[in-house]
Amino acid sequence: MEIKSGDFVLLLSSDNKTFLVKVKEERVFGTHLGNVSLQDAIGKSYGEVIYSQLGKAFVLLEPTLEDRMMKVRRLTQIVYPKDAALILLKTGIQSGMRVIECGTGSGSLTIALSNAVAPTGRVFAYDRREDFLENAKKNLLETGFSDFVVFKLRDVDQGFDEVNVDVVVLDLPSPWEGVPAASRAIRGGGRIASLSPTYNQVEKTVESLREEGFVYLETIEVLVREILVRSGKTRPFERMVSHTGFLTFGRKAIKGWGVEENEK
Repeated sequence: MEIKSGDFVLLLSSDNKTFLVKVKEERVFGTHLGNVSLQDAIGKSYGEVIYSQLGKAFVLLEPTLEDRMMKVRRLTQIVYPKDAALILLKTGIQSGMRVIECGTGSGSLTIALSNAVAPTGRVFAYDRREDFLENAKKNLLETGFSDFVVFKLRDVDQGFDEVNVDVVVLDLPSPWEGVPAASRAIRGGGRIASLSPTYNQVEKTVESLREEGFVYLETIEVLVREILVRSGKTRPFERMVSHTGFLTFGRKAIKGWGVEENEK
């Protein structure tokens, strides 16, 4: 695939550092290994090499969804790809679905959600902070997925505009406060996902989910350990992406769940 002006590339340096950049004529990108003229990338294919003014090589790689998520401009902590991947799988989000995300933050998870629902679905991204929402808009615009996202400035206690959505994702300091609004918005059999860093938050959220008629509840923590591969001495890296949050999942049952026949 030939790289054109306006395309994004992931520059990989010889010491394994990466930079997500937008290719433009006459644009020069500064790195620790010298300045790179991005005009040199135009007309080349992904996988080819360009050089800084110091003669250091950079491989031109095609950005993946993970690259885009990790390279967003951050005003908040982001949802890591390891957690986003499980959210997508456990909630079954796919093209054409309508998804509410409350607590958009910097928009990292929004990128994954919008990619999943495209081209016919929509993500309704809520946040109570205007500066967070504006930053997320810019990040989504850079990815090319902004057409599939509707941004809304609102606190969760004001509820959601949408009804009969397929999935609601809550990334809030007090997610249990968003569960009633989520319950009203989700269709029967729809799914909910909540991210929380502490056990106390998980306990309160699960209690609220039960009260609102959600079933098949489960809470999971995803830990990722990278392996350092070297001939004769392969071992795990000393550092790892461990606790980034607990993920709680549930599904919306219709009214009457748990009521015995003789109690109806």
